Amino acid sequence: MNTRPLQFVPASEFKQRAAMAVANQHLRRGFRGAMDFLIGKRAAQFPDAALFERQRALAEHIRKYSLARLPDLLEQLERKLTENGVQVHWAENAEQANGIIIDIARRHSTKLMVKGKSMVSEEIELNHAMADAGMEALESDMGEYIVQLDGEKPSHIIMPAIHKTKEEIARLFAAKVPGATYTDSVDELIGIGRAVLREKFMTAEIGLSGVNFAVAETGTLCLVENEGNGRMCTTVPDVHIAITGIEKVVEKLEHVPPLFGLLTRSATGQAITTYFNLISGPRKPAEKDGPREMHLVLVDNGRTQAYSDEQLRSTLQCIRCGACMNHCPVYTRIGGHAYGTTYPGPIGEIISPHLLGLAATHVLPTASSLCGACGEVCPVKIPIPDLLIRLRGEAQHDAHPGHTPMLGQGAAKSGLADAVWSGWAALYTRPALYRAFGWLATRFRALTPPLQSGWTVSRTPLKPAKRTLHEQMAVRERR
Repeated sequence: MNTRPLQFVPASEFKQRAAMAVANQHLRRGFRGAMDFLIGKRAAQFPDAALFERQRALAEHIRKYSLARLPDLLEQLERKLTENGVQVHWAENAEQANGIIIDIARRHSTKLMVKGKSMVSEEIELNHAMADAGMEALESDMGEYIVQLDGEKPSHIIMPAIHKTKEEIARLFAAKVPGATYTDSVDELIGIGRAVLREKFMTAEIGLSGVNFAVAETGTLCLVENEGNGRMCTTVPDVHIAITGIEKVVEKLEHVPPLFGLLTRSATGQAITTYFNLISGPRKPAEKDGPREMHLVLVDNGRTQAYSDEQLRSTLQCIRCGACMNHCPVYTRIGGHAYGTTYPGPIGEIISPHLLGLAATHVLPTASSLCGACGEVCPVKIPIPDLLIRLRGEAQHDAHPGHTPMLGQGAAKSGLADAVWSGWAALYTRPALYRAFGWLATRFRALTPPLQSGWTVSRTPLKPAKRTLHEQMAVRERR
């Protein structure tokens, strides 16, 4: 089932992959139709703009409040979970997180782990780490199951297989699911997948899930889903491992409903999801189902870098609804795989530099027109365009004195760009020099190069006017 790990795409390859995606008319039509459908469903859930803004303001306040108290809330969460019988683990990076999970699996002589949807497990490449350790990790979310079967990565954080047509899935199942015959009936395809997964739920030694919200006051892990596979992963196997980024904690249970309501409506246009699981510990002696052993793995993996900066901290407000992707004109045209990272689209452009460093991702923040659509639809009011501009700057220069450098700080620094901007500053701060430059540029405009890097790929060349603005104004005043 598992294939070779799909390495993150180097920044130098992003433009090439984006160009290939734009040239793929089939992909563009598919994404355009899917995004239009989701945008329409979401808009129908928020008919009252004023009410939506009040809900956003409340959600933003909850997330900012939670992040402001993050260290204390994480300690409180650990205490409550431990009291509830949950074993809590801390992982500084992907290697540690995989090691913790594999150690647990080995102690239980695990051959098969069934997984609910978890972007953090994608982030740490858990499936491949398990395969390297001689164990199978099987995705049980239908979209995740499809892309895993095809050896791909998810192309959207809530709809992993949105880039595939039903005909493509039909051919995939016919080729790779034992006993399956070709059918392009969606109901029959879902039935084929569920038949495979149902047997796996019963035989897996461990179930793994993500976490949408972790409540510090009660030690409760909240899990949002539509298919019921998350509930199967967390109740049927004897061992349940939950994994999440450290930023998902909130203080109180009463903080969850405002976030949950905005998450489901922003993500899929649903008023509420089919399942909303509240998990507070393993099976108790008098209970008839549930795991006998439960673990939570809290993953940092670069998040403390974002947390340590007051502006960049707002990145961690994200509740993973995917609305920014659905409304992004760039994501809609190139899809998720072109980004080459676990989190594509606008949220990926601002979180990936913390997870992977600017050296590997400095091109991603430039994959935006800064139209602001992502910031306008974000249910927790993350100022995504402002963060994109900040990261573009951080990639271009060294850290300011007294500031801790970001991972990969200055990766896109260019001696030529520095010289150009130094020259620009010299011209615009010296009026006499500026006027002399303007006179020369207008008189020798015929020497303007016809090809001007990426600008002339789709635009006419920039060319100075015949006379400077000062000269034109002087002529007008003499009339």
